[in-house]
Parts: sequence; C-alpha cells; structure tokens
Amino acid sequence: MRVLLTGAAGFIGSHIQQALERAGHEVVAIDLMLAAAHGPEAPAPLGTHHLDVRDPEALDSVLPGIDAVCHQAAVVGAGVNAQDAPAYASHNDLGTAVLLAAMDRAGCRRLVLASSMVVYGEGCYRAGGSVVAPPGRTTADLRAGRFEHRDPATGGELEWATVEENAPLHPRSLYAASKLAQEHYAAAWATATDSTVTALRYHNVYGDGMPRDTPYSGVAAIFRSALAAGAAPRVFEDGRQMRDFVHVRDIAAANLAALEQPLDRFTALNVASGHPVSIGAVAGILSAAHGGPDPVVTGEFRSGDVRHIVASPARARQLLGFAAAVTPEQGLAEFATAPLRELVAVGAPAWR
Repeated sequence: MRVLLTGAAGFIGSHIQQALERAGHEVVAIDLMLAAAHGPEAPAPLGTHHLDVRDPEALDSVLPGIDAVCHQAAVVGAGVNAQDAPAYASHNDLGTAVLLAAMDRAGCRRLVLASSMVVYGEGCYRAGGSVVAPPGRTTADLRAGRFEHRDPATGGELEWATVEENAPLHPRSLYAASKLAQEHYAAAWATATDSTVTALRYHNVYGDGMPRDTPYSGVAAIFRSALAAGAAPRVFEDGRQMRDFVHVRDIAAANLAALEQPLDRFTALNVASGHPVSIGAVAGILSAAHGGPDPVVTGEFRSGDVRHIVASPARARQLLGFAAAVTPEQGLAEFATAPLRELVAVGAPAWR
C-alpha cells in the first residue's frame, strides 16, 4: 500500500513511518517542520517533503497514486494562550479541510486521523451505578484540597469509570476544539464522498523521541525532564488523578492496523493501554527507574484540569484486533532513561 503520512517528522509520525515501512508499505512522508515542534530552522529529514497541508497545489503534487492517508500533522498542546486560537484553527482545521478536498480530487478514499482523548473533556463518572455529569470543581474546593468531583444530589465523591467512544464530546481547550473540528470535517467528508475515516483518539502518549519539557509536551516528558535536571517531579493536586498512558510504539501499531483494515464511513476508536495509572504512580515509576529524586506531591492545581479520564480500549480490540503490547509499568520504566528530542521552546506557530 502507498500511504501519505503527514507530520512524518514529528514524535508520533516518525514512529508510524518506521512501523509502516517495516510492514512493507511505501510511505510518502510530508512535514511542515514547524519550529514549535522541531526547533527553529530544523531541516526536514532525508526523504521527507517539506510541505504544508494548507497548500492545495503542493498536496496535488504528492497525492496521485496514494491508497490511504495517515494524518498526524497538527499543532499540539492544551492551548497555552487565547491568542493561539488562530494557529490551532489554521494548522489543524483548515489544514485538514484542505487535505480532504485534495484527497477527493485525487480519488483517495481512506483516511486515518490522529484524534485525541481531549475531545471528551471530563471523563466518565458514576454515583450509585448511574452515570453522572459532574458540575465542575470549584476554586474553593481545590484550594481546600477537595479534588474529587462531587455528586450534585448527595455531595458525595463521584467514582470514575472508563470512557467509551459514544460518550458526550465537550472540548475544554483550544487544542481539543480543533481536534473535534477535525473529526467533524472528516466525518462529513466520509459521507459526502463515500469514503472511510478511522479517527484514533490517542490517550497520554509517551516514548523515546518525545520532546523535552515544553508548553506542548505531556506530563510524562515534564517529569522526565525534571529528573534529567536532577529535580524532583512535581505532582499537582494529590497525585491520584487517573489516566491511561499509551506507548508511542502502540500508537504506531494502531495506525498500521487502521490503515490495513478500513472500517465503514466514520469510526472513532480509543487508543489506550487499558491499564489505568495515577499521575502520582507515573512520577514514582519514572523516579525509581531514573534513580530519583522522589516525586513531590505539591497540592497545586490548575482550575481547568480534568480530574480523571480513562479509556475503554474494547472497541479498538473488537474492530481492529488491536491491543496495546506495552503496559505503563514497563513502558514508563524504559522511558525514564530513553532519549528525548532536543527542542528549544518557541511558542505557538504563526497561523497565516
């Protein structure tokens, strides 16, 4: 199969390219080489086209003969500043719309889209066996160290549960809004063109080659960078926030499975390890494997943070036969000494 891979030089994209080529597929790699992802003036890797997915003529030059597109290119992060909104809309959403139009012109009808758990907003919560929509945590509660969501009926603590793909979608950041918009464009395109889209909702991705501590990196990289500097990882709240951490090799394997097994029209799938772990435990595993220092639970908080979000990986297993091979305990211990991507943080990219 001949696959166009966008964002091929990035952390996740580079692992996907390796997995596709090992499986015998031909990869046409493209990347804009944004400074926010690669550092200033970084050259494109050998064999990678320096190309902007917002450029229709450039896409028309590489799409003929392509069997499927694996779309990883995106501005990532939580949206550090409200002024970053145009960058997210331009690179993520306009870029996806231009790509979809170019795929239609080329007659390419198969897309695998990198989406994210952030489209859900809060995770799933239960009280007495029933799903409950949490009303949100107040600043007063957070300052008092009451970090769990409360049942609006009883005031008792809500229990977290796994999130399935049919959960309500409530993006809470600029990045999340852009990822959900990508899904909506792709779903509408699939209907209009009788095409197939598999949207892979990645949970907390980590692994070798991850960028060092930047406003756009995940908490695992932030902890890892602190340890490399000889500092203790600083854990917010009480460290009991639950997440699912999935190794980048498993992300690559999920993309390979999705490309080789196109599903009907638009299908969204969680991509997760299936092994929930607390943020405090993540810091502890990394510290132990790195040789310390021990994490510090600070009680600090950010008012917009999600308390718990853990995926159900059942649908990906059912439809793709995909199951993560790396547990967080194994992968995080390896990640504690894995090489990270050297990067000078330069802020959000320009959007024009």
